[in-house]
Amino acid sequence: MKKRQNFEQIYQKTIKTSVLLLFFCLNFTKSYSQNELQKDTVNFIYYPDKIMVRANLSTQSDSYLLNDKNGPNLNLETNNSYKLFLNIDYKFIGFSYGFYPKFFGGNKDENLKGKSSFSDYNFRFFLGRWLQTVQYSKTRGYYISNMSDFSPDWVEGRDPYLKFPDFKTIQFGMSTSYIFNPKFSLKSITSLTEWQKKSAGSFVPSLIYNYNTIKSKTDDLDGKQKEFDLRLAAGYYYNFIIWDRFYIAPNLSPSLGVKFSRDKSTTAGVTTIEKNTYFTRNLDGGIKIGYNSNRILCGASLNFSSSSYNEDKSTRISNDKVYGLLYFGYRFDAPDFVRKPIEKIDGKIKM
Repeated sequence: MKKRQNFEQIYQKTIKTSVLLLFFCLNFTKSYSQNELQKDTVNFIYYPDKIMVRANLSTQSDSYLLNDKNGPNLNLETNNSYKLFLNIDYKFIGFSYGFYPKFFGGNKDENLKGKSSFSDYNFRFFLGRWLQTVQYSKTRGYYISNMSDFSPDWVEGRDPYLKFPDFKTIQFGMSTSYIFNPKFSLKSITSLTEWQKKSAGSFVPSLIYNYNTIKSKTDDLDGKQKEFDLRLAAGYYYNFIIWDRFYIAPNLSPSLGVKFSRDKSTTAGVTTIEKNTYFTRNLDGGIKIGYNSNRILCGASLNFSSSSYNEDKSTRISNDKVYGLLYFGYRFDAPDFVRKPIEKIDGKIKM
């Protein structure tokens, strides 16, 4: 009970710290902007009255690795080939919604792999040179992708996979980042609400904090695992501008952190609780290429993500992903019912 209270106290303190940090960002940005009344039009092109709408099609898949010390690993994956994210950005505010696009035909073989669902909500706020993000995502429906490790007679494409329709992961996460170089625009390669004229890069450190819940339920097992991850990332971004309209933007972000885990499971009426603390290692990066005009923009990116931690002296848990992304966007004039309230906020805070 005491350990549980300590876990909850750490989580509550971190949330309070995040709120205070966001409040500091707002006040810092306001003070900073009062000294910079003129926008930098030498290095950037601004689109102050344009709304940016964009569709991102990603090949990123969801997977979860369960390690068994006495047997083969258990690889759980969702039945999806694509994720679609619909984005809208205006001035310093952005929002995106992600889901599995079944109309692309990427989620097939539901009779063999089962059904999966995914929803993702992401808010982002550019506060001067600060970037604050808030994300909530939920994924449900997994199957064992490495069936041949458990059943030698299993035939791919003919035999059904072992499915876990009630295996669910829920994530609530936030990140706080700072852009060191004022001549580098992170917006030009993320929200695309402005354009960078000259090649530049910047060190972008980030504090990332996530609270995850993993629920699994079968006829014999009812499990619930809570995880709190806190890590510090040392990111670097560079934007090469080519022929005024094209860009190539690589990025790399190694990070170190700590994971607090509480696992509660009930089997045959017996409940066990296990608590652990792990040190985590992550490496994220990729490269993006694209085209920009005053109205239309498009591009593609190749991304990778690698995370790992040592469960004990002999066991290492890792998860590596490589995925591509295509995007297409369009800028249009902001309607008055959107423009006026945002301009009032912008005028007071001086984003």
